[in-house]
Amino acid sequence: MAKKTDNTEEKIMAVEEALSKSEVFIEKNQKLLGIIAGAIALLVLAYFGFQRFYLMPREKEAQSQMFMAEKYFEMDSLKLALNGDGMYPGFLGIIEDYGITKSAKLAHYYAGIIYLNEGQYEEAISHLNKFKLKDNMVLPMAKGAIGDAYMELGKTGDAADNYLKAADTYKNDFTTPLFLQKAAWAYEESGNTEKALKAYERIRLEFPRSAEARDVEKYIARLKGQ
Repeated sequence: MAKKTDNTEEKIMAVEEALSKSEVFIEKNQKLLGIIAGAIALLVLAYFGFQRFYLMPREKEAQSQMFMAEKYFEMDSLKLALNGDGMYPGFLGIIEDYGITKSAKLAHYYAGIIYLNEGQYEEAISHLNKFKLKDNMVLPMAKGAIGDAYMELGKTGDAADNYLKAADTYKNDFTTPLFLQKAAWAYEESGNTEKALKAYERIRLEFPRSAEARDVEKYIARLKGQ
């Protein structure tokens, strides 16, 4: 019993000693700690000030400036959408002038799709890779478009990998089976039968009611027959 009491007293003394050392450290470094605390407070204030007084107004301005580019995109006037009409900037102008805004990130997506349609596949990949917004529908489409560009370049392995990313970015009953099928086709073209089978099996098991599931048994049987 005495031994247990001694251990308890030792622990209490150790805690008191640690507290004492902490007090001494604080007393000795009070000025330095005050400077650090002040610097942290300034950083926090600077961040919120930047968000409210610079980034938010820039975001509103970028949205209003990009309105016409989006209109031209909807009208299939892709060159005007990309380069502007002299009064309003196109997506490339939005990227250049408002680079840190969400609108500029979205402009990368639009620009990538336009370049894909115009057959400029390297440019398309470059812009689509810069689309970083966490949008559950647009992000999978961006990854899928990168896959399409790689397919056009004959890089079927890269295409398949991006289709798979598109399928898994936001799992749903529409885009996921679509991109799984594209991934399977691309893997087949690249000679990777094993990965193609896995993609087809996922359609069969996870999305049996999807349009892509209608012919999936046929594809699986064909590959297994090989």
